Amino acid sequence: MAEVTQILSRIEAGDPQAAEALLPLVYRELRKLAAAKLARERPGQTLQATALVHEAYLRLVSADRVQDWNSCGHFFMAAAEAMRRILVERARKRGRLKHGGGRRRVEMDVVSLEGDSPSIDLLVLDEALAKLAAWQPAKAELVKLRYFAGLNSAEAAQALGVSLATAERYWAFARAWLYAELAESTSGSEN
Repeated sequence: MAEVTQILSRIEAGDPQAAEALLPLVYRELRKLAAAKLARERPGQTLQATALVHEAYLRLVSADRVQDWNSCGHFFMAAAEAMRRILVERARKRGRLKHGGGRRRVEMDVVSLEGDSPSIDLLVLDEALAKLAAWQPAKAELVKLRYFAGLNSAEAAQALGVSLATAERYWAFARAWLYAELAESTSGSEN
């Protein structure tokens, strides 16, 4: 990962070839992040992991916006955030009437048994995360790293610069808070 950090420094310095050298080094990890995010999406998702990686990568190494990467962990945190934003933008777009908002996709030849494990509405989760970030920003960042980036407790703790015990306390608190918030949002939308 030291090589990744060096290339990130070259990108920050404005080296145009550095972005081309970075992608092969981080592609596998970004692909795993994207696949984990898309696995949590509702059935019928048409975005592929490769497309999500490419879109996020373009946002991260855009030539017209110079980024200041502190470390490899910082880059992956930014990648997770970029992927989250892309998925939220797509969810909002799908919700518009112009794009079939209010309609559900139904597979004619497949009987869905997924009713036992309802997936989380990404827009509701995004709103809840925004509320949590306004109140407890570190805990919201931990959720993004764990849920959207697919990091485990130790990796998220390292990325945030906190101890493993602190990260686990943050995670327990954030999960409980989000559970209550999401339960309230879904019960309020049914009334």
